[in-house]
Amino acid sequence: MTIGRVGLLAGLVGALAAGQSALAQEARIAMTVDTTLIHVGDPVTVRLSVDHPEGWVVEWPDSFEIAPFEVLHAGLATPVAAADGDGLYSSATLVVTSFELGELELPPIEVSVTAPDGTTRTLVTDPFRVGVESVGLDETGDLRDIRGPLSLARSWWMVLLWVALAVVLVGGVAYYLHRRRRVVPLSRPAVPRAPPRPFHELALEALRALEKSSLLERGQVKEYHVRISEIIRRYIEGQFEVPALELTTGEVADGMRRASLGGPITVAFQSFLERCDLVKFAKLRPGADDSRELMGRARELVRMTSGGGRAVGAASADDGEAGTAAGEPDAILPGGTPVGADGPTATASETAP
Repeated sequence: MTIGRVGLLAGLVGALAAGQSALAQEARIAMTVDTTLIHVGDPVTVRLSVDHPEGWVVEWPDSFEIAPFEVLHAGLATPVAAADGDGLYSSATLVVTSFELGELELPPIEVSVTAPDGTTRTLVTDPFRVGVESVGLDETGDLRDIRGPLSLARSWWMVLLWVALAVVLVGGVAYYLHRRRRVVPLSRPAVPRAPPRPFHELALEALRALEKSSLLERGQVKEYHVRISEIIRRYIEGQFEVPALELTTGEVADGMRRASLGGPITVAFQSFLERCDLVKFAKLRPGADDSRELMGRARELVRMTSGGGRAVGAASADDGEAGTAAGEPDAILPGGTPVGADGPTATASETAP
């Protein structure tokens, strides 16, 4: 009976020891530090590694309290298979430093691991001592003297080479400037600019180019009238300083009246532009002969206002009244169209649609 009790007690002790041994093999922690001596403020790398079976979860602290050291950076690695193929390997890397001097102790770090059945264990590292010394102390412990500025090693050959290159560069620039001053005269004769061409010459030249085009032969009657209207409007803008390219026909006529160009000339230009507007906007499609006749009217408008024509348009009111009273036109446009005080007298061919 006594022998049985002793055997049972020995079995219980052995089972307890085996359980503790197996539990100890289930999870273990290790810590390595890359140095044991630093200067104040230097970084120290601390690596924590936990070996544990699959299914166990390592719960790293949210913040590592390791005073008198400060954590500069903390990084966690994804668990990987252990090197021996048994279980997993979890690790964390801390970069720490200290601004205190002396033989400091890196305190124990606690890490919790949880088994699949919910059992939680706390693993603790061993403390580690790291010496922190000042950068301003010499071997005897005294403060080092302030060092003077470092002198750079000089090579007189390099100095002479750079001086020679500078002399050659300056000499080359001086020679170039001297040659340029000899070749290029100090004062060049002023070349007079060509005087601007008169506006009536530009208009007549543009009309000749339009007449030589094949717009009418190709049936592009609208494009023909758009071009000839633009030429006359550009002429009005340059000759009379009325912004005809930006105004409607009625606004162009008002501008010419304000420029004191006289009623007959203003009405003649207005009649011409209105005829172009009928083709541009009212879809009127005149024949080729009527379009060529319009070219003659454009030339006559330019010629009669290029010099003496403007004086005719600016005739005195007395002359206009006398002509009107006598029943005579103030001017005659190409094709025999008379221009009176109320505008050009339309012929039967022009009023026809």
